[in-house]
Amino acid sequence: MTSEQPTGAEGHATHAGSPFAPATQVVALGRPDRAPGAPLAVPPVFTSTYAADGPVNYARAGNPTWSALEDSVGPLEGGDALAFASGMAAVAAVLSLVPTGGTVVAPFAAYNGVVVSLTEAQEAGRLAVRWVDVTDAEAVEAALPGADLLWLESPTNPLLDLADVERLARAGRAAGAVVAVDNTFATPLLQQPLALGADVSVHSATKYLSGHSDVILGMTITGTDERGRALRDRLARHRLLGGAIPGPMEAWLVLRGLRTLAVRLERACENAVELAARLREHPSVTRVRYPGLGAIVSVETVGGAEGAERVCAGTHLWSHSTSLGGVESQLERRRRQPGEPESTPVDLVRLSVGIEDVEDLWRDLDAALRLA
Repeated sequence: MTSEQPTGAEGHATHAGSPFAPATQVVALGRPDRAPGAPLAVPPVFTSTYAADGPVNYARAGNPTWSALEDSVGPLEGGDALAFASGMAAVAAVLSLVPTGGTVVAPFAAYNGVVVSLTEAQEAGRLAVRWVDVTDAEAVEAALPGADLLWLESPTNPLLDLADVERLARAGRAAGAVVAVDNTFATPLLQQPLALGADVSVHSATKYLSGHSDVILGMTITGTDERGRALRDRLARHRLLGGAIPGPMEAWLVLRGLRTLAVRLERACENAVELAARLREHPSVTRVRYPGLGAIVSVETVGGAEGAERVCAGTHLWSHSTSLGGVESQLERRRRQPGEPESTPVDLVRLSVGIEDVEDLWRDLDAALRLA
């Protein structure tokens, strides 16, 4: 079994303990008790201080709005969630699990924030990195002996390669490593890394979970068994002492966005499938990268880096911007970003397909591609 999952929420089994499908869970979870006159939505709770002798003594340790978000996201992946100030704050928390002098096995083609963080940590002597191609399972397995952390992406950002998460998670845990999977692109509706054997699932909730390009927030999800609870405690301790906490308004915005995740993702995936098929026939496109999973499509264009820049500058409906997972469609030449791995082709344009009318998206993109 690989990491690839059905691209529609209707194809998923319910998680243990819930009678509802994931598309229902994103709407129903994290709600207040239905007492007469009670609100249906958890409000943002703005406080730095709590009265003594309660479950939380200071706001850096907890907030009811975070709890509602965590209670909504955790069950989607069959685990316990923690909210962080950003996706990179969640990544930093996972990297803190690596002891000084430890070893990380990680993709050489991955999100540049992770690549830069690991590179700088290695240069500082804090840890060692063994870079691998996550599509080569045998090579990853060969790199695992003595490793403390196996970091995976599937699909990878921005090359959109798929890893055999189940096989690699099994090998990583057998080698004694913590296995973490960045699940931002797939979302909990298309892939559940914990069910495939991973220890930690990581999200930039800025992207699909929120879905409206108006908030920065990250999340981790760990298992509910003894191993998972121990990891959650360590991640929560890092959040508490490092101060990597989300604001209540940010948590509330992600929780509100989560309610429409299923319908947003369904529409975006339908658009992505259609656009990928048309792009494969476009004379200005030399390669289309789309694994049939999710709503991110990467293309390589004629005209090199300059041609790709002309495409990005030539759209009117598509937003030329650095992010993904919003309701609006976005595109970007990734190698323009500092720290982007050299494995990313200079002419690669990453497309985050939104929920607009697909014919409008195609007309705008087709016209821009002819400028390459």
